[in-house]
Amino acid sequence: MKNSIKRLIPILAASSLILASCAGTDDSSTQKSQTTTTSAVTSAPESSSQTETTTTTQEVPYMDNFKDSVAELIPTGYDEERDGVKYGEFQKYVYYSSTAERDTNVNVLLPPDYSKDKKYPVLYILHGYYDNEDWMARRIVNLSKIYGNLLADGKAEEMIIVAPYIFCDKNLPYCTGMNMENNMAYDNFINDLTTDLMPFIESEFSVATGKENTAITGFSMGGRESFFIGFKHPELFGYIGSCCTAPGLVGGYGCPLKEEEMMFSEGNEPYIVFISSSKTDGVVGQNPDIYRNLMTKNGVDYISHVMASTGHDHSSVRPHLYNFLQMLFK
Repeated sequence: MKNSIKRLIPILAASSLILASCAGTDDSSTQKSQTTTTSAVTSAPESSSQTETTTTTQEVPYMDNFKDSVAELIPTGYDEERDGVKYGEFQKYVYYSSTAERDTNVNVLLPPDYSKDKKYPVLYILHGYYDNEDWMARRIVNLSKIYGNLLADGKAEEMIIVAPYIFCDKNLPYCTGMNMENNMAYDNFINDLTTDLMPFIESEFSVATGKENTAITGFSMGGRESFFIGFKHPELFGYIGSCCTAPGLVGGYGCPLKEEEMMFSEGNEPYIVFISSSKTDGVVGQNPDIYRNLMTKNGVDYISHVMASTGHDHSSVRPHLYNFLQMLFK
């Protein structure tokens, strides 16, 4: 099949979300490290005044580099176009999903100076309930501007950003309601991503592979799915984010994870786990705290980001992305 390419035309407005949640209940780390060198003077024999210099190393967990630098909100103007800054544009592609048994759209944002001679890490970013691949590419989020400004300021690394359509069902082409059947279609995206989409991205673009070069995050239902995928496949994703995370991930019938599965085996931990939420989210409420408490209980190290007065919309997504992009691939 020849991949068709066309310019992105945002077509779907943001939808409000009221999720039908399933019933539920309430160290050694894989580290990127910084090495510091210190000099130590050892005790010398009385007959000699000579000193010996030894070198010691101190490993700093990668995540610790960012825990004290999270900004509650995105700085004013950081999501707007600046003079003299290069910005990429989302382009729409089509790939065949053997999981859904149909052609499926995906939006891809390349770095402004993308070259086939260089390999780039990849960030997958997932939309919420009722939305599609266009939501993260829309002007209301302005991801291309946020990323471009961070890149220009030296605060983010070059990367490929992929915004897929995450509703994945052989019989339903799109979400028809908030119920178990539709929830399962969103949960099924894990199979589409690993079986179909990731191989497509790696075949079409110059991609650096491995968990150290692969990140995932999402908003609302997309945030639930990014956590689901990240906890199920820590061998594939080294950076896991979630914003205004929807309920229903753990705890009961129909939930894709058991509580004891929301953790990582020793030596298979990601470099970053980052969760954002708002105190005034009128849709998922304080559900993200359930996940925070469970991660704490299960010994999962994570970075928490709480916004005081943003909504269940782009006003929370922008700060989440502003922070998360700065944590990736350093």
